[in-house]
Amino acid sequence: MNRSSLALAPRDVGEQHRASTTLELIVDLAFVVAVAQAAASLHHGIGGGDVGRSIVGYLAVFFAVWWAWMNYTWFGSAFDSDDNLYRAALFVQVGGVVVLGAGVSSAFDGNFAVVTIGYVIMRAAMVFQWWRVSLHPTGRPAAPRYALGIFGLQIGWVALLAVSAPAKWFGFA
Repeated sequence: MNRSSLALAPRDVGEQHRASTTLELIVDLAFVVAVAQAAASLHHGIGGGDVGRSIVGYLAVFFAVWWAWMNYTWFGSAFDSDDNLYRAALFVQVGGVVVLGAGVSSAFDGNFAVVTIGYVIMRAAMVFQWWRVSLHPTGRPAAPRYALGIFGLQIGWVALLAVSAPAKWFGFA
């Protein structure tokens, strides 16, 4: 594979009325399921009388899911080429969302390990996508900064797993 076949070009700004692909809808559905998991945990927490901790847990998990979804949506509207590499990266992202969703209930108990692993998987796919954009002549100089920034933040997310609760929330903020 040569550099130009790996490059991800910006979408044509003149393209009109583009419908979502089936794969994009699957990715969106995975995010919806993760939010539903968070909402169910919020419901159970409030029902169990743990209102404050449940609301904080919900907001933390919802923020992670929402932020990843916003980045995915914005990126897809700007750069989606619908080639095999793009599709493979979306499947990795869906896998990360599923892992994140699987860890929601433990996150409400203060264990963010599974949620963090899922989030890192999702964001690793975005690092790959931004790297592909950086290979296109119009992708420089912003794309490498996005890729490196996301990569650096994922190191921070993993590092947060090793710190105590008060420092975790400070790092999260």
